[in-house]
Amino acid sequence: MPNRLLERTLSHDLPRSRWLALLLVAIFVALALAPVMLPGSKALGVAAKMLVFILLVASYDLLLGYTGIVSFAHTMFFGIGAYGVAIASTRLGAGWASVGIGVALALAASLVLSLVIGLFSLRVKAIFFAMITLAVAAAFQTLASQLSDFTGGEDGLTFRNPEWLSPAFEAFGFDGRHFSYWLLFVVVTLVFLALLRMVNSPFGRVLQAIRENDFRAEALGYRVVVYRTLSNVVAALVATLAGALLALWLRYTGPDTTLSFEIMLDILLIVVIGGMGTLYGAVIGSVLFVLAQNYLQDLLRLAAGAVEGVPVLAAVLTPDRWLLWLGVLFVLSVYHFPTGIVGRLRAWSSR
Repeated sequence: MPNRLLERTLSHDLPRSRWLALLLVAIFVALALAPVMLPGSKALGVAAKMLVFILLVASYDLLLGYTGIVSFAHTMFFGIGAYGVAIASTRLGAGWASVGIGVALALAASLVLSLVIGLFSLRVKAIFFAMITLAVAAAFQTLASQLSDFTGGEDGLTFRNPEWLSPAFEAFGFDGRHFSYWLLFVVVTLVFLALLRMVNSPFGRVLQAIRENDFRAEALGYRVVVYRTLSNVVAALVATLAGALLALWLRYTGPDTTLSFEIMLDILLIVVIGGMGTLYGAVIGSVLFVLAQNYLQDLLRLAAGAVEGVPVLAAVLTPDRWLLWLGVLFVLSVYHFPTGIVGRLRAWSSR
């Protein structure tokens, strides 16, 4: 009975690897208990960023890994969600009504934009679609920076959360930051399970068929443009929700936090590291990448202190070169895990 319940919850897409299952369970428990286990504000912020990126990367994997669509406009939808909550909260005041209106308007805007982009751009070849989305994302970032009266410009917008999510609120021994984190955890878990169910449904099978051979899928009677457009819309809506969650956590949004092209590169790296076409890869990749991004400098600082007397090693292991080491780790992960961490773990188990 417990196995059947687990299969239904995971949409009959079990990890198919003992080590992968253990990793996923450990990550789930650690993220669920992070407010209790991690007393520091930095550690809790890292865990919250992991949750946001799990949802954001999973939505992009629906495009790239399951449908075979390369899009550079994903951060645009991410920013729409964040700006929707921020603008509504600054104009209408702090409260759940403002959050709800902001999220609803952001989802509506993302729905319209993703439909327009999908219907008018997905008929062209992959490289041209990628260039179109890149141009649209760059234009949106420019607008967000220049419309300072509406978006705050380069400075962004700082706003107040509803009372239960404000740091000053306390109840049952926890404060508003803890409740904000658990709100993120519950929403991310539910939406992730919904995405997992979607990719393992007949709709998801058609997306994978289009990824493998779109001409054959078209010959079988499937409207390829329609399915690609629907995939683009769903991914955009989930990315919008991830942006809204990030804004609620930070109580701030700006061009650098959601619309930066560096975030788009991070999403691509995480998808490749975790494994394309496996939503579990979004979980593993996001956790490892965010950990490296936030704690690699600390590890290098310890290593540099240990080899302080060696001139060459001390210069190489300086914390200022953490981006270099992050790039080295990425190259090594791609070399040793060409199908991603999830793909390699499943291959080992199949042997």
